Amino acid sequence: MMESTMTDTTLFAAHAYLPEGWRRNVLLRWDAAGTLTEVTPDTDAPAGVARAAGPVLPGMPNLHSHAFQRAMAGLTEYRANPSDSFWSWRDLMYRFALKITPDALAAIARWLYVEMLKCGYTSVCEFHYVHHSQDGSRYPQIAELGARVVGAAHDAGIGITMLPVAYQFSGFGNKPPRDDQRRFINTPDGLLELLDALRRAAPEHGGLRYGVAPHSLRAVSESGLRALLDCLPDDAPVHIHIAEQTAEVDDCVRAYGARPVQWLLDRFDVGARWCLVHATHLDANETVALAKSGAVAGLCLTTEANLGDGLFPAVDYLAHGGAIGVGSDSHASVDWRAELRLLEYGQRLVHRARNVLAGGPDGRGAYVADRLFDASLDGGARATGRPVGALAVGRRADWLVLDPDHPAIAEHDADTWLSGVVFAEHGDTPVFDVYTGGERVVAARRHRDEANAYAAYRAALAQLLR
Repeated sequence: MMESTMTDTTLFAAHAYLPEGWRRNVLLRWDAAGTLTEVTPDTDAPAGVARAAGPVLPGMPNLHSHAFQRAMAGLTEYRANPSDSFWSWRDLMYRFALKITPDALAAIARWLYVEMLKCGYTSVCEFHYVHHSQDGSRYPQIAELGARVVGAAHDAGIGITMLPVAYQFSGFGNKPPRDDQRRFINTPDGLLELLDALRRAAPEHGGLRYGVAPHSLRAVSESGLRALLDCLPDDAPVHIHIAEQTAEVDDCVRAYGARPVQWLLDRFDVGARWCLVHATHLDANETVALAKSGAVAGLCLTTEANLGDGLFPAVDYLAHGGAIGVGSDSHASVDWRAELRLLEYGQRLVHRARNVLAGGPDGRGAYVADRLFDASLDGGARATGRPVGALAVGRRADWLVLDPDHPAIAEHDADTWLSGVVFAEHGDTPVFDVYTGGERVVAARRHRDEANAYAAYRAALAQLLR
């Protein structure tokens, strides 16, 4: 136990967003392990205590990331063939993945995580599936690439849930892997061996958690998924891509006689530790069943729009108490505000109404930004398997500080601060400072290692794009 060696640190905020909403004059105290030990509203500031520059919000978890794809942003925005789609984009992504070196992956991930922190993501779930060398053979250190990503998160200062991916097949019916998938392929036993190597290289701590990611029902067999789950701790996070594309749903019905979400729910104990990423194409029965399961629907709105996936049935799902979180996935955009904005705007376009996802006419529920922010904090925290997502005792000391003079919130009452942050776009981000584990990693919109991280990213990109 470390209690005897811990020293507390404090911050005083004139306004902070607690689980019950905005509160005034809040004292935050945390220990050397980066855990909040006191959150006291309506109090006086102790003499000499540091003061937040503006209103304080809990840091947002990013529940779905493929780090290497950040370096692809803007490179696939042309028609690759007469029927350009997710599947043609995937072919380009595979070609790009084959070029990635360990050094390049580390540099890309580090810069991406700097960008996440600057916008107020303080945790990331890394759905990591580039495992092997460029010819498909194992590295001498089998967790070489995963360890580079974990190291990048540490260097940037972001909390990470590392999810090495199980990828056995190229499609339903146990189709043999394609050659351009050679860096991803692992048996369940091989994936568990890799996970064990990662744990030995970087043991879990407050900023690091491990889980597993069976890539999708098309890429992992039922027996393979059971083998993975049987060897995991009962509380380890489990993330899976599901029902992102209509073709995927159709293939699942042909292969298994059931839609993918229903098939999974019928055969596995899907609950709070599960994150079903995308789940875009649900029928009415699946919508209700998934909401009642306690699993988190991992919504990645900017990627889903970029890839032409479709729109999640958010109105019905939330009406049945479903849990959601947001992620930036392929990182065409890296900003939780954009994810929440597009979640609501997509529903407005479908339903031809405004404030569609607001919870009700009274209290905080009337404000759509507040409802989606709260839901994404809660679901995102659940997906990370880490104590994050709230300014509360026992949670990680992760938060962002807003610029009180930013035009999105200047002269507003607290009731509309989140609305301004999410729906009003005024140039620079309103996120001013960011703390993770009680350490300020972004100060006045500048990350502590921004120049070095960006230089390394540019050098990696120059090599990859030759």
